[in-house]
Parts: sequence; C-alpha cells; structure tokens
Amino acid sequence: MDKSKIKSLLIKAISNKFSISLLIFFFWLFFFDQHSIWERKEYKSKIEALSKEKEYYLTKIKKDKNRIHELKTNRENLEKFAREQYLMKKENEDIFIIIEKE
Repeated sequence: MDKSKIKSLLIKAISNKFSISLLIFFFWLFFFDQHSIWERKEYKSKIEALSKEKEYYLTKIKKDKNRIHELKTNRENLEKFAREQYLMKKENEDIFIIIEKE
C-alpha cells in the first residue's frame, strides 16, 4: 500500500469516528439530556398553563378590587352583600334559605 491510500483510509476512519461520535452526542442531547426535546415541550406547556392561570387571577383581582370599592362607597350594596353572604337580617325579618338539588 502506498502512503496516500493509508493516509486516505486514516482520514476516513477518523472522520467516520468523528461523525459517529457527533451523531451519538446529538442523539444523547436531544433525547436523554436534561434539556431534551420532551423536557422543553413539558416546560413550554407548564409556562402556557401558568400564564393562563396568571391571567385568571389578574382578572379576579381586578373584579375583587372593583367590588371592594363598590362596597366601600355604596351603603345599599354593602347591606345587600352582608345579607347574601353572611345571612344578616333586620330585626323584623325572617330568612329562608332555599337549596336547589342538582
């Protein structure tokens, strides 16, 4: 064998080992690493769920702030709220609680 054939075989072997090891590395990275594709999908879905939950609570906070302001400023609404939520009544009134079965 001449030196050029040996050299070309050596280069092919090294490049094949390099490409195989590179493939193994990327395979490991995409499927088994802690930052794998599945982990990324899971994190993305968690982020989306938490974002929806955040929006829900922000709107709920806004509604509650409006309700508190309404109760602080309007005496009739405060009385209605107390009657409905805490079953408060005037002296000459009776309260009837109706529970509907589903």
